[in-house]
Amino acid sequence: MPGVSGPDSFDDDFAPSKGAKQRPGLSLKARAVALLSRREHSRAELARKLAPHAQDADDVSRVLDALAAEGWQSDDRYVQGLVHRKAPGHGAARVAQELRQQGIDEGAIAQVRQSLRETELDRAIAVWRKRFGAVGLPSDQAGYARQGRFLVSRGFSHDVIHKVLRSLPESDQ
Repeated sequence: MPGVSGPDSFDDDFAPSKGAKQRPGLSLKARAVALLSRREHSRAELARKLAPHAQDADDVSRVLDALAAEGWQSDDRYVQGLVHRKAPGHGAARVAQELRQQGIDEGAIAQVRQSLRETELDRAIAVWRKRFGAVGLPSDQAGYARQGRFLVSRGFSHDVIHKVLRSLPESDQ
């Protein structure tokens, strides 16, 4: 092809020129604030995202401590937001698993699980109605298994699933 000098010529077209000034990288704090301005992040999640840009782990820890002290980052706020978004369509186990993946401490997770268990049956019925309300309760074992797997995938407990699929009042269908 005319004008193509080799396999790397495409990459060379988009590389900065030798004489061009490189834009200095953002500081760790600026990166963290930019991330937090988009949405809440847990401390562990922010640490993972900032680690590639830090000289050492102590720098990340100092920045995260400063952000927490200034009110920019809060694991409690992160937990509240995640529960608010996820709880209406998911069971306590699923919400707890997501919190665990984001590095939230087990004490906070236990509190969330306890509060979600109180409303889990109502939430499971609402999720079931949205997905299977037109179909109705399962009439055979295959239907029971299919609807049960759906509710399990949403993180509802087996006891709650059994109550939803076996003893849902006719008026709730």
